[in-house]
Amino acid sequence: MVAKKKTEENHIAGAKKALVAAALNHVMFDGWGSETLAAAIEDSGVDPTLAGQACPRGGIDLAVAFHRQGDAAMVEALQAAKMEEMRYRDRIALGVRQRLEAVAENREAVRRGVALFALPLHAGDGAGLIWGTSDAIWNVLGDTSRDVNWYTKRATLSGVYSATVLFWLGDDSPGYAETWAFLDRRIDDVMQIESFKAKVRGNPLFKSFMAGPGRLFDHIKAPSDNAQSDLPGYVSDKG
Repeated sequence: MVAKKKTEENHIAGAKKALVAAALNHVMFDGWGSETLAAAIEDSGVDPTLAGQACPRGGIDLAVAFHRQGDAAMVEALQAAKMEEMRYRDRIALGVRQRLEAVAENREAVRRGVALFALPLHAGDGAGLIWGTSDAIWNVLGDTSRDVNWYTKRATLSGVYSATVLFWLGDDSPGYAETWAFLDRRIDDVMQIESFKAKVRGNPLFKSFMAGPGRLFDHIKAPSDNAQSDLPGYVSDKG
């Protein structure tokens, strides 16, 4: 049973990959909708029944698959990067940069995706995908936090990533130089917040708070992998 399930999942994964590749020729004109999916099925030769399994919700699942492929490419690039001598803030910036460079050739497809996930009907999927991207970056960087910091790190990076994507979509500077400068400024802002938090932790009043009502934060834990899988757009780092 296990082997059969794995084979089926591989077929579906292969179908998604083929459909996304074919869709990129159409999405700039028709967006991530039913017309693009129909054209992708015809161009890729994927069996319509298999395509229905790969994208049961139609074009929205095709857009989700495109985003997840970008995450996978980013993770692969980061794992191959030599970051030992880099400052931690530069490693974070590299993660965001690698994510954008992974889809730089398909910027219009990203733009169409941003528009799609901005719709109230699909906002949950969009938020989940951004969270998944941030989670993937932190995981590659070796984050081991399991308390409230697990949430704050990903929430903060999600904000940085979202803002940088929007800036990047309108950036026509050579090599996206203005985007990377914008990203550096956002990372610097985050680092300043972290420095402030470190100073606050050393404050006697803060220590008193954490010894009293603040102890509630000790009970906040990162969700298990199974619980995270319920988030829209979540991608497990276990493959």
